[in-house]
Amino acid sequence: MRLGFLGAAGEVTGSCTLVESGDTRFLVDCGMFQGGPEARAKNLRALNFGFDVRQIDFVLLTHAHIDHSGLLPRLSMLGYKGPIYATPATIDLLEVLLPDSAHIQEKEAEWQLRHRHRRGKDERGIPAPLYTVAQALASLQLLRPVSFGVSLAPADNVKVQFHDAGHILGSAWLEIAVSGEGRPRKLVFSGDLGMPDRPVLRNPEKPPAEADVLVVESTYGDRTHRSLQETEDEIVDAFERTRAAGGNLIIPAFAVGRTQEIIYLLADLVRRKRLFPLKVYVDSPMANAATRITLAHPELLDAETRELIAWQQKHPDKMKLEFVADVERSKALNEIRSGAVIISASGMCEAGRIKYHLRENLPRSECSVLIAGFQAAGTLGRRLVDGARLVNIFSQPVPVRARIYTVGGLSAHADQAALLDWLGGFHSAPGTCFVVHGEAGASANFTQAINERFGWPDVRLPTPGESFAR
Repeated sequence: MRLGFLGAAGEVTGSCTLVESGDTRFLVDCGMFQGGPEARAKNLRALNFGFDVRQIDFVLLTHAHIDHSGLLPRLSMLGYKGPIYATPATIDLLEVLLPDSAHIQEKEAEWQLRHRHRRGKDERGIPAPLYTVAQALASLQLLRPVSFGVSLAPADNVKVQFHDAGHILGSAWLEIAVSGEGRPRKLVFSGDLGMPDRPVLRNPEKPPAEADVLVVESTYGDRTHRSLQETEDEIVDAFERTRAAGGNLIIPAFAVGRTQEIIYLLADLVRRKRLFPLKVYVDSPMANAATRITLAHPELLDAETRELIAWQQKHPDKMKLEFVADVERSKALNEIRSGAVIISASGMCEAGRIKYHLRENLPRSECSVLIAGFQAAGTLGRRLVDGARLVNIFSQPVPVRARIYTVGGLSAHADQAALLDWLGGFHSAPGTCFVVHGEAGASANFTQAINERFGWPDVRLPTPGESFAR
């Protein structure tokens, strides 16, 4: 059996692992690289397997985030026609996320074309989208639902079970048995693991007692998140400061997971009278759709969230929520000079309506920006977190006078302590543990933490494109 790490090795995005055993080939995730000018080149190279993609038998998808799913349309475009297995909630989200990803790429290409024409230049050098909306829609036809805990046999020599990872709606870690010569090999892919005892979703399920191969994420393998109480205090402080200054509070948020968690926390703080009644605008068509999908899957929500949803429905005046749909209404939000709470995507500030709200509000010292999620290197969100005083938005310089708050306790990713606790569910050391899905320093730090806590004999840091025989 051979594993090839095609992405998320030494970095956070582009998750994609090729598993080969005998005549069987399959992928675990097929994610897009994000952040920085080199991301496009990586995405173009990512599916260069050295063989026809039609030789891949099936794809297993841990969850819907674009850094795990975003190259599925390109895989289909290159000729793959096999099944893509995912949980029902993940499929519901992909029906929104993948066409939206294509739409953003098409609009970016159109904007660059208009910009070049205004400057008297032709379209040479403008990169084409990685895939179109039509190609994204075509890839959705390959999706096949698999519920948590159901045994799936996608090939004669492979059995798979999806288990709740508690990261975003429908997210899973995978337990895979691959048979061949000798006894079956058990592989475990963590996908992205959520923080236990956090709002909205259930806690991650514990791993099996043993595994021959473990592939584990390390996004926050080098740090511990702030407690939920500290996070709430920071949010209240940001709201009170912004209200006193007479400005707006802008919250970049991932449309799936983070937006719903922020809505929960704000409603809960209002319910407990830690915040005054609010007017909140959710300005992201994708987040609006993701929220509807979340409400359609109450079986995946924790009991506290179901209770808070019932409270909010009984007291809509306490936190007035407006889900902004059309573009004109979105533009009108930028005429509001104070008192607005605007939640918008994308979470790393690289695309979507959030860029317009940042352009209008960053120069205003009375406003605040609440960064509530991971910001990959090279992104606009990362530059704000790192203290940039001047940023470029739509090729125009924008001064940063607004106060930037970074709230670490809202991460949908498990921190180092939670990751180690999850690994503690193994009764014996995995044959080989591969640490992935983290920036180089975080992954190296987490590898050291694994060695110090468990003393596992074979913990490795794969490099991009590296393959291992097991």
